[in-house]
Parts: sequence; structure tokens; C-alpha cells
Amino acid sequence: MNTSLTKVGHWISDKLIQIAEALRLRFASPVGPAKFVDLAPTDEADQGGVYSAALKFATDSPDVSNIALTGPYGSGKSSIIRSFLKSYPRQALHISLAAFLPEAGDERRTVTKQEIERSILQQLLYGADANKLPLSRFKRIQSPGFWSIFLSLYILTGLLALWHVFHNRAAIFEGSYFEPFDLTNWLDISVAAFALIFLWSAIHHFYVASFGVSLKSISLKDIEIRPSSDDQDSILNRHLDEIVYFFQSTRYDLVIVEDLDRFEDSDIFVTLREINSLVNGNVGVRRQVRFLYALRDDMFVNTDRTKFFEFIIPVIPIINSSNSIDMVLAQGKRLELDGRLDQQFLREVSRYLSDLRLIHNIFNEYAIYVANLETDGENVLDATKLLSVLIYKNVYPRDFERLHRGEGHLAKILGRKDELIAARERSYRSEIAELERDVERTEQEIAKNLRELKRIYAMALLEKMPPNIAGLSLPGQSYVTPAKLSEHKDFEQFITAPALYYNTLNGGQRQFQDAAFQKSVDPEASYAERARSIEHKADEHKKAAHRRIAHLRSEVKAIRTCKFNVLLRSSTQEVEGLFENLGDGGELARFLLLEGYLDDSYYQYTSLFHSGRLSPNDNKFLIQIRAFLTPEPLFPIDNPSEVIAGMREDDFGLDYALNVRLVDALLESEEHKGRLGKVFTYLSNEFPNQQEFFEAYYATGSHVGEFLRQLVDAWRNFVPAAIESSSAVLHIARLIEHLPPAMLAREREEHPELRTFAAGNLRDILDLLEGVDPVKLEELCIETKDLAAIDGYPNVVRKLYELGHYRLSEANLGYIFGSILGEDTGPALRKRYYSRVRNSGAEPLLDRVESDFEAYFANVLQDMDDDDEEDIDAILAVMSRDELNAEEIETFVLRQTKLLPSLEEVPERYRAIVVRGAQIAPTWSNCLAYFRSETFDSDALITFLDDDEVRATLLETPIPVTKETFPLRQFLIEADDLEDEAYRAYARALPKQFEKFPESLSARKRRILIDERRVTFNAQNLAALDGEVDLQTVFVAQNIASYLRDPSSFSIDDDFRERLLATDITNGEKRAIIDLMDLSGLPGLPERAGIVGPILLRTNGALPSLTPDIVKAIIVNAKPLSTRVQLLNLLHETLDKNDVREVLGELPYPYSKIQTGYARPTLKRTNENSELVSWLDERDIISSVGKPFWSNDIMVNLYRS
Repeated sequence: MNTSLTKVGHWISDKLIQIAEALRLRFASPVGPAKFVDLAPTDEADQGGVYSAALKFATDSPDVSNIALTGPYGSGKSSIIRSFLKSYPRQALHISLAAFLPEAGDERRTVTKQEIERSILQQLLYGADANKLPLSRFKRIQSPGFWSIFLSLYILTGLLALWHVFHNRAAIFEGSYFEPFDLTNWLDISVAAFALIFLWSAIHHFYVASFGVSLKSISLKDIEIRPSSDDQDSILNRHLDEIVYFFQSTRYDLVIVEDLDRFEDSDIFVTLREINSLVNGNVGVRRQVRFLYALRDDMFVNTDRTKFFEFIIPVIPIINSSNSIDMVLAQGKRLELDGRLDQQFLREVSRYLSDLRLIHNIFNEYAIYVANLETDGENVLDATKLLSVLIYKNVYPRDFERLHRGEGHLAKILGRKDELIAARERSYRSEIAELERDVERTEQEIAKNLRELKRIYAMALLEKMPPNIAGLSLPGQSYVTPAKLSEHKDFEQFITAPALYYNTLNGGQRQFQDAAFQKSVDPEASYAERARSIEHKADEHKKAAHRRIAHLRSEVKAIRTCKFNVLLRSSTQEVEGLFENLGDGGELARFLLLEGYLDDSYYQYTSLFHSGRLSPNDNKFLIQIRAFLTPEPLFPIDNPSEVIAGMREDDFGLDYALNVRLVDALLESEEHKGRLGKVFTYLSNEFPNQQEFFEAYYATGSHVGEFLRQLVDAWRNFVPAAIESSSAVLHIARLIEHLPPAMLAREREEHPELRTFAAGNLRDILDLLEGVDPVKLEELCIETKDLAAIDGYPNVVRKLYELGHYRLSEANLGYIFGSILGEDTGPALRKRYYSRVRNSGAEPLLDRVESDFEAYFANVLQDMDDDDEEDIDAILAVMSRDELNAEEIETFVLRQTKLLPSLEEVPERYRAIVVRGAQIAPTWSNCLAYFRSETFDSDALITFLDDDEVRATLLETPIPVTKETFPLRQFLIEADDLEDEAYRAYARALPKQFEKFPESLSARKRRILIDERRVTFNAQNLAALDGEVDLQTVFVAQNIASYLRDPSSFSIDDDFRERLLATDITNGEKRAIIDLMDLSGLPGLPERAGIVGPILLRTNGALPSLTPDIVKAIIVNAKPLSTRVQLLNLLHETLDKNDVREVLGELPYPYSKIQTGYARPTLKRTNENSELVSWLDERDIISSVGKPFWSNDIMVNLYRS
């Protein structure tokens, strides 16, 4: 009884509290936006009522039983449903499976289909009042209601009544119990009636309860009997009767199912649709039951969903990656963070946040974290970094929880900072070393250009082959002659091919193999490497290499102080796998880390700290050195004075004291002088092993100058040790930068290697200097190798130029012309380099060149092949240098295009060189001057005269006819070594004939003199040619007129005259020679007769001394046949008839048939044949002349006897 009264009191109290809270909310004054936002779905999501109208249509339509509300996760489906239910007039049952959702990426937790169905069934059945499902087999605890008091009284009364009836059973069976049966006996009759009613109600109750009893199995000793439905896989199908009973007993007509799509099992939807059909088809359910599913768009493949659902409502997401920025900005405005948060960060990070509840929770946590971390009100924390930490915490909660223990993917990434720094340092130093080696190889390359390098390898290849090689080829290609090998477009393949083919002059083909060929040419570098070195030899490449080296060294200095995201960006491949292990490929984590919003300072935003005298870093430092562990030089120390106080005196003589902040503190106070001395002593003893400390202190130390001054004074051998160290350039650069000029001069005098080292590494040193006084370089007296390499330091360059402290090289002089003097440095400069120096007017440059001209010539002019247009004065100035090698001067002079005007100005020892090389102006005066020179060399003059251009120029001017020039003319006519063409030209140009042939002249040259008529024709000169019949014949033929004027003066016989007839003299001259010959012997000299005949024919005249025999010899031996006929026509009068017939008989057919007889020879109708038959007919040698009817030929009719 007391319990029932208590419940009634509680019910009344709850109602009063609800009324009071509603009144409070209604009349409360409005305040600012709440600090926190709940994550529950809202019932204000459908402001326009669009979704509610669609849902109302679906729930009112008699043909719709399965409704789908589709949209991506976080699109607001739950809020839309909640908003709809506010106005839904009937009862709805809500089923949510969110409790079964496994954590993303958790493979240990998998949800089976039976578990999902069990949850659906439980939420379905246990969602209704147990009293409304009395027949359900799923029993639940029932709490007694208000009427339980009266029910218990009824049972008690009924039991007493039954006991009373049972006690009086004998009287009841006898009937006496009901007597009298009137109102006087009402009590007994009422008790009996009440007992009967109670018994009936009890039996009825147990009868109804029996419908909820199920027999699951009967087990005997070896037998177990189970119902077949118990083996079904689907729990929903197994308990289908319970589900139908549920809808029969309740008034629910709308079942809302959420989060079922997250299990990726469409079979459950099929089961639920079947259940929906069965429920709506059951006669006991007198209303239409509809299932409303909230699920994703892609839950069903293709168009399957349109077949499954009768009505589908698409949900436009409230938030996605494109508009999440508005939600994020709204939260920032709500918490009044607009001024503290980086707006660009919010815009970029919002693309990764597409869940409104997630955004709400992030800013809820932000409010809590800020309230705990910024208790002093100074707002020193970076709000953007704090927000990025919380975003990471919410998106990757498991990894964030592991981060507190130094585990997880983020902890691994952050823990690789030292490894990334070391890797980048190795990469930078490796690249620096490679660039330095590249520059060094470039400087050492012997070949000046690629063409010369190809020739070197081509010659080396040909040396390994037989001497009679005719051509080489690659496999399957045509042959290349040795002379064209270096110019072949695929030359490099000839060098690298494993096998080559070559053929010899004898026609044989062989294979050549030499795998070590390139090593034999250069053991240190291959052809490709040397070719690349030549390409890199250009100034621009060297400048670029030096700039890159300087940049890399500055990067090495700054790498340990650079931000973590910079390190990470340069090494993304090394941590890529850690990102992939995070959800969604770790895109958000990648963004936060690579952009620098999340780094190794995260602990400041995740824990509460308490400060004291020693910071955590200071305490950690002391703990490490007490554990005999040496912290790195850049270990962060916050209170160095306190750390020094906590150290032992012996610690300063060890590497424990080599910390940048500690050394700065030691330098700042005189009281630490003794401790500083211990540090210097340790550094001098362990210098090679402490380069890391020096690099760190040079980069971040506050008192580098004072440190170096005290170190150099305390350790007098610091400079040579520094030069020998691995960080030599860095040490010397810092010395030059921080030591005063006087100390630099002292160190240079005590250690001469300092000057040499500084000169050889000036560019690298300047790259490490933030600023340098040129006076210090003057104190060092350095001589830089490459001015262009220090182009970025104009003050230094100008000072070195004025002092002349630079190496005389083509690169340096080119830089001076271009960058200091402002002149053109193109091909025009290279063509007249020394002339430009002399004409520059730059005294520092001219003084430097003239003071060490030998080095200038050796380093610049000597190998400059295109320096070929020097001024005459410059050329003569070079030739006047006695200290230079004559062969080198010769190379320089011979490549010049300008000719020296006068040999008199050329030093005696170089006259033969300029004459032989045709570098002197081609004048007869210069030839005569050289002819008279003490160093005269006939071969040099011959070479000079043989030159085509020289000859053409010389012959434009007549050879002087003076007594002084006679020796030169005599030299020309005796110059047997001249080329024939040149000799002929000079002989033709001689002004006078020589009286006789030179004694030692060759036959070819004498022939030229004869052809050019440069020797007087007389019997003596003709006799001088005895034994050389051909020359004699030509000599006479060239002077035939002189000979014919007085033939008796020359002893010439008919054989000689016969040779003259074969020359090119005129026919008249030949006829005159025939007149001088004895022709009586012609019948016995057929060749001479054959020569004489045509001449007589051409001169159209007979000789009085001709006899028939001579005539017959002339006619028969003449050629061709037409000439014989013409000669016969000319000379037939000398012959009688028989002689004529004899001559005709010697002629070929048909002439030989012109005799006597019956034949009728036919001749071609020509002039000579017509003339022939005419006189034959006149002399009666033939009968007559006719014409055949078949042609126009001449038919000869003969006498028959």
C-alpha cells in the first residue's frame, strides 16, 4: 500500500516539475549564443516543409508500404524524420542500429546478420508496453500498476472464498449450503458465487497464458527433438508470428529503421520487405503498416531500389565539403573566435569535414580545451594549432589516444624528425660533393671541345685496329671511313658498342671487341662523363653549380631549425605508408602536417604544464649528462645560468658543455673564463670529432666573433686544423668574417696555407659570409681562380680586380671585360683578345697581363683557336717576347688572319715561321727581304710561293727587273720543288728569257720553261736536251719559226722531223718540214708515208720529187679510206693505168674490184667517189659510169679485158 502511494506521489511531483520548467523556458530572458551545442538530431530541419509533405504523401498513400529516405551520411535524415514526427498524428516505432556500428577500421568487431535481426526484433517487441502483448513469448518484467492493489485484494478474496467453499464442500454437495435460498442466506450464496467467478477467471487467465508457451525441445537420454523453425538462419523469419502478433496488438502504423545501411547487407532489407507484406496481408492487422528506411543512395545497385521501395525521398545534404565552410565559420562566430583563427585554414580544412555533428563536437571540445589551457588569460596558445589538434582528435580518435603514450601513426611520423633531418643533410651533402666533383672534373678535362674529344677517342680506337683498315661499322649499318669516324652522328655508339666490324684494303671483314676500351683511354672517366664535363666547362654552368652549392650549404645550416612541415614535404615518400594506415588514406592528416598546422609542438595543446626554476628541457639536459649521455649541440636550454649552476666543474672539460646556449652564456660573463678555457682545451684535443658543434654554433650562436677570437688566441694551431677538417670552408669563412684584419694578417703569415686555401675556395667561402670587408681579402693576399664564381659579391670582385689578385685565365678576363669594363664578351672578343686588352685603357688589367705575360699567354692565348684577328701591333708584341716558347708563338701567329705588312719588323727567329705559314704580306719586297735574311730557308720560301693566295697576289705585280732582284728571279727559275702549276705561273711572269736551262731542273720544269718560252732557242740549248727527245721535239715545235728560218744551224734528221710533223705546228710549217725531208725512202717507211699523205692533202699540193712508188706508198698508208681516195684523186696523174689499178687493188672493197672483168662495183655517191669515177672514165680505165635502178649509188662498168 505504501509503495502505491509513493508512486502516485512521484507521478504528481514529475508533472509539477515539467510544468515549472516549461514556464521557466517560456519567460526566461534571451541570452547570447550557447557555449556548447548538442549533437542530437533537431526537429527544426524541415523549415520549408518539403520533406514533411513528401513523407505525408507517402504515409497517406494506400499503395505505399516501403518508403526510402535516401542521402549520404550526415545529410540530416534523422532530423528530417524527427521534424516530420512532430506533425504525424499516428503512432510510430523508431528502430536504430547505431549501437551496433563498429569503429571505422576496427577489424576485430564484425556484426552478423543474426545480431542485426535480433536487435530489430528486440526494439520492435520491447518498444511496446508489455501489458499490450500478454501472449508474447518474449517475457519482460512488468511493474505493478495502480490497479494492482485491487487486483491483489481480488485474488486474496477469491482465495478465501475458494477456501470457504472447499471447507463446506459436503454441505454444498448436499445442497444444504444454499438453504434457505433467499436473502437471509446472501452471504453464503455470495461467497460461493464469488468463488465460482474467481475460479473461472483463474482458469481463463491460465488458458490465455498458455498461448505464449512454446516448446523449444524435448531431450531424452540420446534423443533431442527440436522444431524445424529453430534451424532457420533468419531470426525475423523464425519469430514472424511474434511480429504479426505485435502489430495486431499495437496501434503502430509506421516503423522507422535507421543505420541499417551501414552494414552493407541488402538481404536484411529483403527480409523486412517480406515481413511488411505479411503484416499488411494478415487479416488481424486492420491498418496499413509502413516501413520508413533512412539509408544511403548507393545501397542498391543500379535501379534495384526503385523496385524495392514504393516511394523514395532524396535528401539534399545539409552539409558537404563545398559548404562546410559556412558551418565552420558559424561555429567560430558562435565562440567569438573570428579574430584568433586563421580564416584560410578554416576554408581549407572544412573541405575534409562533411559531418555537422563532427563540426559541433570539435568546437565543443575547443571550448573546453581553451578554458583549461588558457587559465592565465594571456591567450599565448595558437588557436589555429589547437583547433587542428582537436580536428585530428575527432577524425582519428584511436590514433590520438595512442599519441599520449607515444604510439600510433602520428607519433611515428613526428618521431622521425631527427631521421628526416639526417636524411636531408645526407642528401644535401651528397649533392654538394657531386657538384664539387663535377666542377673538378670539368677543370681537369684536357679536351677543349667535344670535337677534339671525339678525335682523341677515334684515334685511340684506330690504334687498336690493323693499319690497313678501310672502314668501320656498327652491326647492321654501313661502313664509315677512318677519316670520317669522329664526325659520325652516332660516334658515341662506336665507343660503347660491345662489337664493331671493320674491313681492310684487301677486302676482308673482321670483328673487333674490346670491353675495356674506354678504360684504356681514361681509367677515371667514361666518354659520356668526359663529354658532359666539356659541356659543363662553360662559365654559365660553373656559375650555376656554385650558386647551387651555396644554396645547399645554407640549407644545411638551416635544416635543424626549419619547421617540421618543411622537412616532411621534402620526404613525403618516406612517411607515405604511415599516412595510408589512417582512415581515408590519411588525407586530412597529410594536410594538417604538410601545411604546418599539426607538428611536434602538439603536446602544448593536449596537457597541462607547471613551470618552475628549471624548465622541463633544462631538467632533461641535466638528467642526460648525469646518465653519461651527450645531448646534441642544439638541445633547447631555457635557463642556461641555472643549468651551468647544476653542472659539475669537470663537465666543462667534456663534450657535455658543447651546447650552443651554454657556450653563449659562458662567453657573456667573465666569471666563466676558466670554464671557457676548459671548453677550448677540449675542442683542441677533439677537434675532428666536434664538427657538428661548430656547425651548430656558427649557425645559431650569438657570439661567434668573440668565440673565434678567444679560440684562435687560446689554440694557435686552429687554422691548420680547420683547413684539414671536413668543414674547412665553413671554418675559414667564419674566421674571415669575424676576425679583425690584423689577426687575419697574423694568421696568414704564420700559416701560408691559409692564403692558398682561401684562394682555391673563395666562392664557397663568400657564399657562407653574410658580409665581408674587402680589406680582409687584401690582408690575405689571395689569388682567386674564378671571378665569375663570386659575381654575387661585386665589392669583393672590384677589389680583387684592382689589386690584380686573380688568376690570368680566359674565364676571369672574360668576366672582367663583361662585368667590370662593360664590354662585349662575344666572339668578337675571342677573335682579338690581346688587342682588346691593349686597347681597353684599363690600367689594372693591362698591368696584370704585362706583369705575368707568360702565364697570360699560356692560360689564355695559347689554346684559344678562334683568336685569329689580332692587331698587327699585338702580334708583333707577342713575337717580341723572348721568354715565350717559339713553337707556341708559331701556333699563335699562324692562326691569325691579318698578314704582317713587312718582314723587316718581324724578329729574325720568327721570319721563317711567318714566311712558311704565309703570315707575311705577299710582296716581292718581302720575298727579297727573306731571300737576303740570315735565317733564309729555301723550303720556307718555296712553301710560301706555293700558296695559291700568295701566288695570286704576287702575280698581280710584275717581278721587278733590277739587278737586286736577279737572284730572286734566278731562285724562281731554279725552284724545282715548286708545284708545277705555281712554277708555270711564276715562269710566265718572268720579265726576260734565260740564256740556258738550269742544270738541276727536272724534265717537268724544263718542259714548263719550254712551254712558256722562258729559255732562248738555239743549237746549244737544243743540244743541252740530248737524250730527252720529247723535250727537244717540244722545244723545236715551240720555236718552229726560228728553226725554219735557219734549219741548217741545227743538226736534225728526218726521224726528228717526222716527230715534228706529229706536233701542233701549222700545216704550212709541216709542209715546209716535208720539203726538208728525203722522201725517197717512203715506200719502205709506211708510218712516215701515212703522216706525209694527209699533210699533202691538207696543203693541196704535190711535190716535184714524187715518183709512182712514193705516191703509191703515200696513198696506201694514208688513213682513213676517204683520205686515200682524195690522195688518189690528187696524185693520179703521176701514175699510169696499171699503177692506178694496182693502187685500187690495195684499197678495200668495192674499190679493189675496179679492175677488168664482168663485175659492176657500186660506190656510194660522194664527191670524192664522183671525182674518182670521172677521171677513171676519162683515162679509159673503166668502160662507163651508170646508176642502178634500185638506188642512187654509182655503178662502175669495167672493161672485160
